[in-house]
Amino acid sequence: MENYLKDIQDIKKMMDKSSQFISLSGLSGVLAGVYALAGAIFIKYIDALQEGYVIVDSYSFKIILGVALAVLLLSVATGLLFSIRKARRVGETVWNNTSKRLITNFMIPLVTGGVFALLLIKNQYYGLIAPITLIFYGMACVNASKYTLRDVRYLGVTIIIIGLAATYFMGYGLEFWALGFGVCHILYGSVMYFKYDRNK
Repeated sequence: MENYLKDIQDIKKMMDKSSQFISLSGLSGVLAGVYALAGAIFIKYIDALQEGYVIVDSYSFKIILGVALAVLLLSVATGLLFSIRKARRVGETVWNNTSKRLITNFMIPLVTGGVFALLLIKNQYYGLIAPITLIFYGMACVNASKYTLRDVRYLGVTIIIIGLAATYFMGYGLEFWALGFGVCHILYGSVMYFKYDRNK
């Protein structure tokens, strides 16, 4: 009977492993948070932003957009690099059916939020950009979490709450953006690193 129960447990573990992408790196999350904080600090000291306004045609807006894209590209590149390294260590392939489902479920809310944010910029609703990007990113994490570590769901829910708070406290978008994309990534990335990566 004990052997039978053990076999069932082993089968369950194998099924869970095959349905979850476990090669996400906690350290890459920490670095993504560091990039976001560095970008937010840089943007904070742009003169036009300190005056309280930014328009689409301004040089300051182009700098902000460039910083945001740089943070995004650095975060994605770091995440891919560390995930590939971790996958090799645990004998897992990075590009498989589970990772494809993970990316698909992550990208649908993320792309929707990105398009929505661009439409808001076009119509000059600048105050909603930070809340919208936070909320849709959080939804992307929650949506993708069923295919990876459970901690990603908690990260997503936390960032959604921060996005809603940013909507309520309008005018502090950059601070909430730094809290969500910066501090939360550092905290959750650190937790994931010590739980899953450190001893492997």
